[in-house]
Amino acid sequence: MRKPHQLIDTHAHLDDDVFGHDLGPLLERAHRGGVRSILVPGTTASSSALAVSLARQWPQLYAAVGIQPNYGRESTTEDWQHIVALARSSEVRAVGETGLDAHWNYTPMHIQRDLLDKHMRLSQELDLPLIVHMRDCSAETVTLLRAARERGPLRGVMHSFTGDVATARQCLELGFFISFSGIITFKKSHLLREVAQQLPAERILVETDSPYLAPHPHRGHRPNEPAMLIHTAQCLADTRGVRWEELAAQTTANARRLFQFE
Repeated sequence: MRKPHQLIDTHAHLDDDVFGHDLGPLLERAHRGGVRSILVPGTTASSSALAVSLARQWPQLYAAVGIQPNYGRESTTEDWQHIVALARSSEVRAVGETGLDAHWNYTPMHIQRDLLDKHMRLSQELDLPLIVHMRDCSAETVTLLRAARERGPLRGVMHSFTGDVATARQCLELGFFISFSGIITFKKSHLLREVAQQLPAERILVETDSPYLAPHPHRGHRPNEPAMLIHTAQCLADTRGVRWEELAAQTTANARRLFQFE
């Protein structure tokens, strides 16, 4: 498999303990795989602070800060205040990971809705893109995003998208990008590949969601890491019937435009 000229991993949890304290070898493997920049999203106040710290240490890393819905029950008022303060750091290029998750029963839905609203308002206040996690609650998520859009500009990305074509089009209408993870490479993901075929090229992103969701042929292996993004990009290029150099160039341009990467 040839290497693309450049890729951007728009979602990798490099703050995860599985990666240890020295990211040097991992980032070198990513570089050899064509990955030039990586966005590290927070899931809690502490992981968001670590994401910012990593971005200060490594020039190819950028941070996003937020409280992922499955951690909402544990979050405090002080945690949110910390997120708000961190969001003003120069290394931060997005708010999130936020959203709704009806699959797991970790956080009551009213807490998830409240946190999503706070993230959307912060995103709008600071003019930063929003990173949205959406699992088994597409209709409600879109409804809340639409309500936020009515009070002002809103932009962002639907992270590791697994919805249908109708949902994808609604998200596009709201100004969001659609990001594909290793899930698109899975044998049973033919419906998701059909979605990918129908999206405008200028609104597609790629991600690993490291350390989760390793793409084929590494499915089931942990940890997934940014170097494996090459497989997702190749699958997406094949699905859309374009050269993968073209796919890499387009998704990189898209990521730079949304997240204001250098």
